[in-house]
Amino acid sequence: MKLSTRIQLMVMMFLQFFTWGAWYGQVTKYLGTALGATGEQQGAAFSTFSIAMILAPFFVGMVADRYFSAQKVLGVLNLLGAGILWFLTQASSPDAFFWLLLAYCLTFTPTLALTSTIAMSQMAKPEKEFPGIRVLGTIAWIVVGNIIGNMGFGATVTIFHLAMGASVVLGLFAFTLPDTPPKAGGPASIGQILGTDALVLFKDRSFLIFFLSSVLICIPLSFYYAMANPSLTDSGMTNVESKMSLGQASEVIFMLLLPVAYNRLGVKWTFIVALLAWIVRFLCFGFGDAGSGEWILYLAIILHGVCYDFFFVTGMIYTDNKAGERIKTQAQSLITLATYGVGMGIGSYISGILKDMFTTGSTVDWRSFWMFPAGIAAVILVLFIAVFQEKKTTNV
Repeated sequence: MKLSTRIQLMVMMFLQFFTWGAWYGQVTKYLGTALGATGEQQGAAFSTFSIAMILAPFFVGMVADRYFSAQKVLGVLNLLGAGILWFLTQASSPDAFFWLLLAYCLTFTPTLALTSTIAMSQMAKPEKEFPGIRVLGTIAWIVVGNIIGNMGFGATVTIFHLAMGASVVLGLFAFTLPDTPPKAGGPASIGQILGTDALVLFKDRSFLIFFLSSVLICIPLSFYYAMANPSLTDSGMTNVESKMSLGQASEVIFMLLLPVAYNRLGVKWTFIVALLAWIVRFLCFGFGDAGSGEWILYLAIILHGVCYDFFFVTGMIYTDNKAGERIKTQAQSLITLATYGVGMGIGSYISGILKDMFTTGSTVDWRSFWMFPAGIAAVILVLFIAVFQEKKTTNV
């Protein structure tokens, strides 16, 4: 790959995740502070991303992937999304905000697959070259988190102004990216998009348990994404967005440690370590405070790397190994739809309802709130240990 192309792809990935990171972790805080939304309204708004994640593959697989160059679709979607973000900044009620955020997410979620497609199409060995490009996305998330935290933008409409600006820049920049023509052949079938051919993997009990565990763990995962920011803010922690970016930094570190853990522990125990980390993390959110217990909150944030990488990245590797070359793409599509779509969608909505349940006046009992996802993770851990059986798989 030419250096100029590499730089283009790195800039693309940086702008993509700068846009996402500008609003994603802060949206519930903004809703509660600026628009006076209830917990249920906050959870419902956060679930729009999951709804869009379910619908996005149909657009990419049946339209964008087959009839138009990927970089042009990326450009149009970003410019359209920026326009919707402008209207969203004018929303004065949680109900109007919900529908505008859903419309925006429908333009944004397809770009996650498109940026990966554009990048990988320029690579001779994606498995070696892609991480060096993708890491710019993590760096962007850290950068925008620190901008928002240090400037005190977390509960203001400025988070959407930042996303809008980055989206406009990426929308224009996308038309300069290397041409990524549509794939040959007609549109993908519904079965290909949903990954139904991969259902044959459910004959393997261990894969079925892994699949169900992945869906269920996404319920507490969405608790973190949706409610960690307002919880940390209520605890008295300052500069929350900057400190939460430590989670993305730990993601990079644990990604580097994953091959060692995977090879030494094997699949089952790597998953178990991740599930244990989820339990510890939620307990830390529940029992930490911004005084003498602030180190506990830092631990909860930093555990993001082992929680995410050791479960979800290991899961991608495990799925590839189990599926084989013929159906691995469909298997990954099935996992993505079920986790980021169904699991996180359910979790987002439930998190909002529980926040209301544990709210008295203007005070949220966050300790009781965080015991719920900790309990879910504990149940998944027990079932996983009892039922999942897998020999140590291929080295990575």
